[in-house]
Amino acid sequence: MIDPALAASLADLELVARILVEGLVTGLHRSPFHGYSAEFSQYRHYQPGDDLKYVDWKLAARTDRVYTKQFRETTNMASALVVDSSASMDFGRVTKFRYATILAAALAHVVSRQGDAVGLVTRDRFLPARSGRRHLRSLLAALGAVSTAGEWQPQPTIRRASERLGRKGLLLVFSDFYDQEEETYAELRRASRRGHEIVLVQVVAREEIEFPYDEDIEFTDAESGRRVAVNGPLARREYKDAVASFLERWRSRAAREGFQYSLAVTDTPPDRALRNLLLARA
Repeated sequence: MIDPALAASLADLELVARILVEGLVTGLHRSPFHGYSAEFSQYRHYQPGDDLKYVDWKLAARTDRVYTKQFRETTNMASALVVDSSASMDFGRVTKFRYATILAAALAHVVSRQGDAVGLVTRDRFLPARSGRRHLRSLLAALGAVSTAGEWQPQPTIRRASERLGRKGLLLVFSDFYDQEEETYAELRRASRRGHEIVLVQVVAREEIEFPYDEDIEFTDAESGRRVAVNGPLARREYKDAVASFLERWRSRAAREGFQYSLAVTDTPPDRALRNLLLARA
C-alpha cells in the first residue's frame, strides 16, 4: 500500500499515475472503463468447451453442422474527468484536492492505456476527450497546474463536460460535494438524461468525518472567509451526525439515480481507493 503523503509529495503526476496503475488492473476486468458493443464477425465450427449460448441452432438445423458465432468488440466511449478545484478542497494533511488529482490522473492512465479518449474539465481548464500518449501527458500536465480557489461551480463545469462529450460518454466527477448540493445533483441528472454514465468520487478528509478537536477552536470557511468559534467536545456529536447524514444522502441519491459512487478518505492509500473503484465497476 502506498502512503498517501508519499504519493502527494511526488510532483510528477504521470509518475504517480504509473505507480498506482501498473499491475493494479491485473486480475480485474480487462476494460473497466470501456463502453463496448459486440458486432457479429463470423462463424466457426463448434469446439468442445465453447459457450453454448453462441451456437446458432437454426443454422445447425439447416446444415447438420454446429457453428458458433464470433463477435468483435467495438469501443466508442469517451470519458471526461471533472475535478472540483474550489477552495474547500484545499484542506487536510494530504489535501482533498491533491488526493483527487492523484486518483483522476490514475484513472486517466487506465482509460488511455485502453486506447480510449479522456478529457479534463475544471473551473478554468478544458481539454477535449482524445486518445494517445501525447494527449495523456498534456492532460496530466494541465491537471498538475490547476490550483484551488473560489467556489465550486457545478452548473458551468458539469454542463460543459456533458455537452462537449456529445455522444454517450462517461463523466467521472471528483469533489467533496459540499457546496451547491441541489445544483450539483440537478446537473448530474441532466447529464445522465443525455445518456452519459456518471461516476462520483466524493473526497473527504478524515478530520472532516471524525472531528478530532478537544478544545475551543475557531474555524474559517475557506471560500467565504466566515468564522465560527465552537467548543470541540460539545459540538462533536452533532457535527458527526450531520456529516454522516450528508455522506449517506449522497450515497443514497447516487444509488437511486444509477450513478456509481465511491467515498475516498484522504488517509486511505490511493492504490487501495483506486482498486476499490475499479472492482466496483468489474
